[in-house]
Parts: sequence; C-alpha cells; structure tokens
Amino acid sequence: MNTWTEARDALANDLERVVGSRLLDPLDILFGTADLMRDRLTAEARAWAETLLGQDDQAATHTAIRLVSALYPGDAPFDPPAGWWGTPFGQAVIRRAGHPSAVAVSVSVAAGMLGITRQGVHDLANRGKLERHPPGITVASIRVRLATRAPDPVKGDHT
Repeated sequence: MNTWTEARDALANDLERVVGSRLLDPLDILFGTADLMRDRLTAEARAWAETLLGQDDQAATHTAIRLVSALYPGDAPFDPPAGWWGTPFGQAVIRRAGHPSAVAVSVSVAAGMLGITRQGVHDLANRGKLERHPPGITVASIRVRLATRAPDPVKGDHT
C-alpha cells in the first residue's frame, strides 16, 4: 500500500468516525434512523478524503471548510483543542484550508498542528522557521513548515 492510499484510508476512517459521532449518533437517538445513513457515510467519507487529498486545491479547501462548518457549528470562532490538529482530519484541514478562523494560533496549538512539542515550536520560531504573531505563531508559516518538512499525501502517487 502506498502513502497516498494509507493517508486516504486513515482520513476516510477519521471522517466516518467524526461524522458518525457528531451527526448520525444524535439523529439515531432522536429518530432511530441513523443506520440508514451509515452506508452512505462510508462512501461519502471516502469521497471527501479523496477530495481533501486530491490535486484540486479549490475543491479541497471548499470541502474542508464545509465539513468543519457542518461538524462544529456555533456562534464562536472555530477553536478545537490542540490535539485535534494531529488527527487525519485536522491535518487535512491545516494543509488545505489553514485555520478557518485565525491568522495566528497559540504555541500549544501550533505544536499540535506540527506534531511537535511547544519547545520545538519556540526553537523553530527563534531560528526564523516559524513566524511569530500575537497570540503566537502565524498559520501561514505553519502551513509552509508542514509543506516542507512532512510528506504531503497530495503530491503522492494516486494509484
């Protein structure tokens, strides 16, 4: 199995888990009908994963924002815990759309996005590899760092 296939499968599984728990489970509690949607969710999660990891930046960005909006509605800005950014879905969102509601994030959130320690973020900022901006580190510099240091499934073999 290649990196792209593994990334797609991990992302599809994560999306299926999140959508199931945040949307289908509550519907099942209220109406008892979520089982009718499970097969559809499996197919949609795979399609979303392929779009999020695909070559079409506009489609990937739109899909990321649409999923975040549907899964995490509210009047407050989108502010998931730092650990969320380390999930396959969180990684797809940061790579393709950035942070939906912030230009800069705290050092702990930056660490979650990059999969490193807070001290590692401070070290990278001190060496000029990440850009500081109140309240911490710019999302743009985090995205650049992700693109240069970690394998990007988008650029992988799609076979």
